[in-house]
Amino acid sequence: MQLSEQFWHASFEELKRGYVEETDCYICLLCGKTVEKGIIYPDEGTLYEAERYTRVHIENAHGSVFEHLIGLDKKLTGLTDHQNSLLRHFYQGMSDADIQKEMGIGSASTIRNHRFTLKEKERQSKVYLAMMELLKEKDKHAPAFVEPHRTAKMVDERYNVTAEEIEEILQKYFPEGTDGPLKTFYLQEKHKLIVLREIAKRFESGHVYSEKEVNEILKAAYDDFVTLRRYLIEYGFLDRKPDGSQYWLK
Repeated sequence: MQLSEQFWHASFEELKRGYVEETDCYICLLCGKTVEKGIIYPDEGTLYEAERYTRVHIENAHGSVFEHLIGLDKKLTGLTDHQNSLLRHFYQGMSDADIQKEMGIGSASTIRNHRFTLKEKERQSKVYLAMMELLKEKDKHAPAFVEPHRTAKMVDERYNVTAEEIEEILQKYFPEGTDGPLKTFYLQEKHKLIVLREIAKRFESGHVYSEKEVNEILKAAYDDFVTLRRYLIEYGFLDRKPDGSQYWLK
């Protein structure tokens, strides 16, 4: 299962804690790091069993689950920039007076109104989630759409692709199989997304690659590896150091 699927199909409680438990390991929902059960992990002179180490990893690598989630694209969170800023300040434990001064908000009552609006949004979300869960039991014709990958920089109509369409796209542009060469990269945007998602699977999570290593992997997929590399970064699948000396799967 891909990380994006784990993230989007995780339960509410799993999303809150930031990881899922599998039979033999724990998997961080925020970056895909796998922590094997039955092993003791050292961190700054302290030894941790697997689940505790997973929580330590989240603290060290991501700060907190809240910080990671609120940093997602606004189309995923449904928050305006203003609401995002307010929630960050609330999470930091700031008083309404301090928030008023920090954000230049007119009065404390304005902040109370914002709190009420956010609470109303929470109530609406609960009702909506309940309706969607009930709908799943009845709607037998709903297509399975491609899930946005966790590091997507923009979530838009490019994700309006069904699982059946994905299979057709991959067969069309990878005639020798998805491990083989790409037929062409002159594609419409949502087809590029599917192709890039597939090519990103050729990189190992947690591994740091040199530019030469990245180029060699991409050359096996397509002659114009420079364009592939640029799009993988642009679409949020790969990240790199500013000087291009190191690359990694986001």
